[in-house]
Amino acid sequence: MTTIEKVKISDAEWEIMRVVWSKKQASSQEIVAVLKEKMDWKPATIKTLIGRLVKKEALKTEAAGHRFIYFPRVTEAESVMSATENLFAHVCSKKIGQTIGALIEEATLTHEDIQLLEKLIESKKELAVDEIACNCVPGQCECQEHNN
Repeated sequence: MTTIEKVKISDAEWEIMRVVWSKKQASSQEIVAVLKEKMDWKPATIKTLIGRLVKKEALKTEAAGHRFIYFPRVTEAESVMSATENLFAHVCSKKIGQTIGALIEEATLTHEDIQLLEKLIESKKELAVDEIACNCVPGQCECQEHNN
């Protein structure tokens, strides 16, 4: 799978991508069948979203007779990482740890997930710093650096 420049995917488009990622390839009829009930969307809405994803180059198409088959051009992992980077770009760098903590607190995790997180935390201890510099412009956050 080719890495494409980071594609911004809307919440609705994520629903389409999740179907295509899980199936590896899908026709619009297959996507409609999965999402019609879950999202209560009309087929035309789903096809519009598919068209947007093709235009954004998140999906590629191949003709198969009188229909098209859609394939992901970006991986789920790449998209999740891009969304994470986007989230962190909107948070003061001093609050990223708190944000990750809040995400973990809200998530339902398996014992295996917790073991993975514990290993990651343990390895991060070696790279930990005493302080993280604020990356905000004055007036964007509550850091003492900007409260003059």
